[in-house]
Amino acid sequence: MGKDGFRCVECNEKSPELHRDYSNGILKITICESCQKPVDKYIEYDPVIILIDAILCKTQAFRHILFNTSLNIQWKLCVFCLLCEAYLRWSLLHGTEQSSDPADIIRYTKEWEFYGMFGLAALELSAFCVAVLLFLMVVVGGLQGATLDLRLLLRALLLSCYGKVLLIPAVIWEHDHSPLCLGLIKMFVLTSNSQAIRVILNSSRRLSLLAVCVGLLSETCVAQASEKLLWSAQDILTFD
Repeated sequence: MGKDGFRCVECNEKSPELHRDYSNGILKITICESCQKPVDKYIEYDPVIILIDAILCKTQAFRHILFNTSLNIQWKLCVFCLLCEAYLRWSLLHGTEQSSDPADIIRYTKEWEFYGMFGLAALELSAFCVAVLLFLMVVVGGLQGATLDLRLLLRALLLSCYGKVLLIPAVIWEHDHSPLCLGLIKMFVLTSNSQAIRVILNSSRRLSLLAVCVGLLSETCVAQASEKLLWSAQDILTFD
């Protein structure tokens, strides 16, 4: 982080530093000049507490993660979540049939459907992110004349998809994929996306929700179009 790269987690004002390091390892947290509160209280918190606050979608926790840390795991997290989502879709496609032969398991995991599901999941996520960024460029950048940091927004969107990690239990306990459970996970991810946009832009909740809705609409359209193409391809292969 460079000078003025930090933000107060309480009021979103810029700050040149989070703390001062005195001699003998003594640290003093910087006080925000605007709200007279610690710029970032989370630098003294345990990571587990930060994670819990992030799961609760607290604005302060999101500001800490997005502005005051150099956390750059968004691409690894993205790939990991896409793999979980692809395997979940693949398992739903093949049903709940069980096989006792390990060779069958190895053979099935190498089927092209899994890679196709991964590609579809990646395509839908790309459609969501592109639609959100384009919408914000038009509304915030074009109509309001504000400057957007697209790289920071994309990082925020990818990091806020951490809720897809909850698909792991669905992958492990593959005997029952409750539509209600998957729907709640999707809603949680969208809520986190909305909160991330709101924190980055310091905007109203209405704007962030509208951006997420536009992204969801784009994702749904791409998913439906991809599904039609997939079924058409399967029909052609079956016919041949």
